[in-house]
Amino acid sequence: MKSLLKLTSIAALTSSALAGAAEVSSTATTSAEPWITGSISAAYETSYYFRGLWFSNNNIFNGVSLSAPLADKLTLGFGALYTQNGGTTNAAGSDLEYSELDLTGSLTYETDLATFGLVVTNYHFFDSFSGAVNGVTDGVNADLQVKNAIDIGLTAKKAFGSTNVYLGSWFDAKIDAWYFEAGIDYTYEVNEKLSLVPMVQMGYGIDYYVDNSSDGEGLTHVRASLNAPYKYNDTVTITPYVAGNYALEARKGQNLAEATNDLFGGISVSCAF
Repeated sequence: MKSLLKLTSIAALTSSALAGAAEVSSTATTSAEPWITGSISAAYETSYYFRGLWFSNNNIFNGVSLSAPLADKLTLGFGALYTQNGGTTNAAGSDLEYSELDLTGSLTYETDLATFGLVVTNYHFFDSFSGAVNGVTDGVNADLQVKNAIDIGLTAKKAFGSTNVYLGSWFDAKIDAWYFEAGIDYTYEVNEKLSLVPMVQMGYGIDYYVDNSSDGEGLTHVRASLNAPYKYNDTVTITPYVAGNYALEARKGQNLAEATNDLFGGISVSCAF
């Protein structure tokens, strides 16, 4: 399933919210900060992979995320993400239709050890989990014909200077399955506006849309990407990226003719408020 908190997600579709203090005059003694901050985003991606599984090509994404502090170090978040594909051809040479809406709620808590998150995401697959051809689902089994699902995740992020390490686990309540992921990234600041962020992720699934030959569980994929966020101004960030998805034992039989190239890329624009 897809998640707004999938750690790299689709070329950083949502950026960190920027909460700026208002200017203070010489006679003022306090500054005002907004209670709710957030961002809106739009993106294009040549191939849509999620957790090592291919879904469609030539996808457009639109998203919004909001966050509000509930207490010291505790933050409430909400998000919505919509995607729709175009120009995708399935294994039979037919046009594949795919669209999806994700609604997410989260709580994050900062500690000296790490930042921990509790994430709940509701997914709606308008054309089914596997897409549709002429309005008919393209799936061949019950798992691939899922229209709605919910997963619950626990995440952890630890910063070591310019390096971030991520861990996450998600339970899919629709199919009683687990997905685990680990990732690491490094931020190199080229200048005050441009950064380069290489990232590597690896996933593991237990009954989570895995290849039937994998005995129901195993390593799903390795994803490597290079993001280049460019801070156009204090609110707008433009992020092009290139990535590679490499299927491992639990996914080798799933990304077939539709996934014509494991190398793909995209670009996103986000505006913080």
